[in-house]
Amino acid sequence: MLWPVTLLGAAAGLAVASIPGALLGGLLGQVLDRRLGLNSWAELRERLGGRAMPGEDELLFILLGRLAKCEGRVLPVHIQQARAEMQRLGLDSDGQRAAIAAFNRGKTGSDRLRGLLRRQRGQAETLLRAGWRMAWVDGQISRNERELLLLWGKWLDVPQARQEEWQAAYGPRQKAPVSTASASYQQALRLLGVAEGSDPAQIKRAYRRLLSRHHPDKLAGSGASPERVREATERTRELHQAYDLLRQRHGFR
Repeated sequence: MLWPVTLLGAAAGLAVASIPGALLGGLLGQVLDRRLGLNSWAELRERLGGRAMPGEDELLFILLGRLAKCEGRVLPVHIQQARAEMQRLGLDSDGQRAAIAAFNRGKTGSDRLRGLLRRQRGQAETLLRAGWRMAWVDGQISRNERELLLLWGKWLDVPQARQEEWQAAYGPRQKAPVSTASASYQQALRLLGVAEGSDPAQIKRAYRRLLSRHHPDKLAGSGASPERVREATERTRELHQAYDLLRQRHGFR
């Protein structure tokens, strides 16, 4: 005698079918939130797809990977900055491997970050400070990088005024304005330690020697503090700029 069960099932189906779509979605959302600890349908799709939800450190490197790739190409300074963040967090070899995988995952842009970030509001400052450091690492910040960080801050419930403070804190240090192109040229000569009459080979040797001495990777590998790595990164950027100026002035590649 299965017909009573069948009738009950049919009645239940009709009852569910009679619930408006928006109300049904809301009811199901409450059940999912209570039972599974989900914050969005995107998170449900992540779990149903068998993809593990990232931990705090992994999420940080997913964000860094997304920022590094948002202009289309990951630069060596982006990779150096990611390594500096690993040093800052004190990650062991397993943690570094997980961070590298998360950084590469972030470059694909495949993660729906809104739900992931809303689950990590308690880590908002850590995540966003690291993001601003990454965005500024090449000496400038693009519109795409800024918009991404402001959007992530919105999802993390961080006021834009606080974001503006971090943007300013991690931007290039302000220097005295240079009045003429000649003054810039003289600064570049002093930075590389060469004379105005130096030939291209001498300038190249001086540049390569200083670049090797101040390279962030070398410091990071020697166990230097994150602050020293950051200073070396800035110094390297200054060397690049000085060398480019001298190369253009002296007419060599």
